[in-house]
Amino acid sequence: MISLAALGNQLYFGSKSFAFIRHRKYWYAIAGLLMATSIGFLGTSGLNLGIEFRGGTEFISSSKISAEEMRLELEDEGFEQIIVQSIGSDRLAIQTNEFTSTELATATQTVSELSGANVSDITIRTVGPTWGDDITRQALIGLVAFLILVMIFLSIYFEIRMAIAAMAALIHDLLITIGVYAVFGFEVTPSTAIGVLTILGYSLYDTVVVFDKVKENTRGVLLQSANTYDEVANLAINQTVVRSINTSLVALLPIAGILFIGAYVLRASTLQDLAIALFVGIAGGTYSSIFIATPFLAQLKDGQPEIKALKERVSARRLAIETTGIDPQLVVKAETRAKYAQHGGPRNQPKRKPRRLR
Repeated sequence: MISLAALGNQLYFGSKSFAFIRHRKYWYAIAGLLMATSIGFLGTSGLNLGIEFRGGTEFISSSKISAEEMRLELEDEGFEQIIVQSIGSDRLAIQTNEFTSTELATATQTVSELSGANVSDITIRTVGPTWGDDITRQALIGLVAFLILVMIFLSIYFEIRMAIAAMAALIHDLLITIGVYAVFGFEVTPSTAIGVLTILGYSLYDTVVVFDKVKENTRGVLLQSANTYDEVANLAINQTVVRSINTSLVALLPIAGILFIGAYVLRASTLQDLAIALFVGIAGGTYSSIFIATPFLAQLKDGQPEIKALKERVSARRLAIETTGIDPQLVVKAETRAKYAQHGGPRNQPKRKPRRLR
């Protein structure tokens, strides 16, 4: 069985190749299905917004009953928008709707009776909807500013088509990550927003690495007729795919540890909110940098006249080789060498005028 290192070496030097760009319709179909599912659940189920975004009241208390039992009891008591999470082994975080001063005292007493904790030992936090709206606005401003700066940077460092392709990959990652929260009902908190912005940065980094290799490989591509732009760009993906997968695995392993130990052993909801966004986003970003960004870039480049002309030259050359068994480029080179040989080769020095004898 071939090792990953040996496979990476073969992919880098072209002795083995995967046709990422030629099969791009399949990758688009997978991405389109996932994004359509995400949009569908966002439109029907929406997001499970945390108390920081929707406003409400949070009680943190020790409890003699489980989170599910507490949720059912509070529903019977008439509480609304109830979310109960375990904190450690014997504490609960109870989020519910916002109360007036009078209602809050009654609600606190109810939580005390159900949990078995003293009223004075219950931590209460109230978040108004105005504060939640402000958090939402700041998160959206940060996202839009990030996308604008990315577009400007990539347009300057690479070109506008690479910027558009990278933006498509980022939108894919964003929709997939948010869609997972909508499908599974995970709570969206400020930690989630931080995680989403973090994974967008990671995805961009992975895409830039591939694009940098594309830029290197396609330098002078229009001056030859051996390979099309698609083939040279596909080589760049093959040369970086093993690196991308290795980097992603190294990043995902500690995040998986945070997700399992932090969320399910320590019962730390903040760690869970952050880890889910990071895990899903990095996995999606790896997919988009390999299967979406560069294939979409190649599709955009196919519309350029010079790229079309290159493809026609390559096709004509290959057809000539297939039908005649002779490479027309080699014929031209041979004729050029024969011409130089007939005239004694190219002159390296200008012809001097004969000197007069005095």
